[in-house]
Amino acid sequence: MGRLTRTEAQARNRAKVLAAAREEFIERGFREAKIDGIADRAELTRGAVYSNFPGKRALYFAVLAEDAEHLSGPAYPGRSPREALGALARAWLARLPLATAERPDSARLGMDLMPEVAADERTRQAFDQLMKLEATLLGLALERLDATRGRMVRVAETVLTTLQGASALAAAAPGFVEPFNVVSACGRLADLELDDGWPPPHLAYVAPARQVDEPWSPADAVDAVRGEPVRLDGDGVVAVLGPHRFEAAEEAARGVSPGETATVVLVSGDPGELAPLARLAVAELCGCLRQAFPTEAWPRLRVVHDESGTIAAACGVPAVHDGTETAVRVHAGRIVARADGRGALHAAGSAASAGSAGSPAREHLI
Repeated sequence: MGRLTRTEAQARNRAKVLAAAREEFIERGFREAKIDGIADRAELTRGAVYSNFPGKRALYFAVLAEDAEHLSGPAYPGRSPREALGALARAWLARLPLATAERPDSARLGMDLMPEVAADERTRQAFDQLMKLEATLLGLALERLDATRGRMVRVAETVLTTLQGASALAAAAPGFVEPFNVVSACGRLADLELDDGWPPPHLAYVAPARQVDEPWSPADAVDAVRGEPVRLDGDGVVAVLGPHRFEAAEEAARGVSPGETATVVLVSGDPGELAPLARLAVAELCGCLRQAFPTEAWPRLRVVHDESGTIAAACGVPAVHDGTETAVRVHAGRIVARADGRGALHAAGSAASAGSAGSPAREHLI
């Protein structure tokens, strides 16, 4: 066997650290786990662990994200919002310990997630925005199952509140959660009328997109919603969002015309810790969504993780931060419009596909 390249060696060591950390967290729990113990299990130095991950919490989020991205289950898609939400709840609850005497490894592994999210203001703010992104994705899927209902993001928020509550109780009081009742309740939430509506950013406060004519040559990516590779060269809007602005993804989803694509690229000024948290949150929801909703109902919004900033740079954002909000409109393989700051996704989505920034906003539902 030939000698490994530097890149191959780094990838191998990262995989060894993740595997060792998973064992350490399962056996000892997050709080009692030690970096030295992880290094010993991986047969690496302490420095090698830190060269791959900035700290124990970042490593913990990365381990959970790896698990979530590789988790799969049988698909029983529902044909109505009620059926799909019941199936979503079943897929969600299948991962939890509930009233079992012996907790599976994966359940033990995730027990410290919410306390660690809540322990730091930066992770709390990012998680808040991730929950809003999840609600957007779930709401868009519900709307595609029942186009007569209009916006269903508030219903999605209520469902996620119920499921997150079940997760917290499963960790603290597994005998309290009755899965059948949670599944039934989530299904019935589809019938709630919550006076939902989408107020787009007021055009008086949003700078119009700028007409440009720039090259567009992004790297291939993976759509976390579908769990598959995608090309980003089609007509539509590509938005780069930092963790303070993930909720703006709805502007991209509702701003494109039928036949166009809407892609949000998630970046962070702290990719070591917040990027794996984003991967984890999106993978947990979308893994269940793919089991519960028919393919034709999956949201047209694509979500791409860009930890290296490569795609952001192709969008003209060489330096990202937590508040990044930039959107470009792509047409015929060129960037034809660009917008930055709050409302950027709405401005880019409202620009005509030929690059005009003055056309009226599209406010249709997906």
